[in-house]
Amino acid sequence: MNARTGAVLLALLAAIAAGCGKKEPAVDPATERKQALERSKEGAFGTQVKALETAKGLGEDMDKKARESVDKAEQDAK
Repeated sequence: MNARTGAVLLALLAAIAAGCGKKEPAVDPATERKQALERSKEGAFGTQVKALETAKGLGEDMDKKARESVDKAEQDAK
């Protein structure tokens, strides 16, 4: 083994040893998603994020009303 290979091997072992002692912080994905959404509302695209949430809410409301209308129509048909 020449000096260059030894230096590369030593650097590789040092990098591996440096990464072994670190532990990843436990982060709940749902909590992080919620926090990221709140941060995005305050950022440069806050208006667009709020508009998207409103649009999603309108879609859910329309779906609910459509289901209720279908249920009522089915009940009236009986």
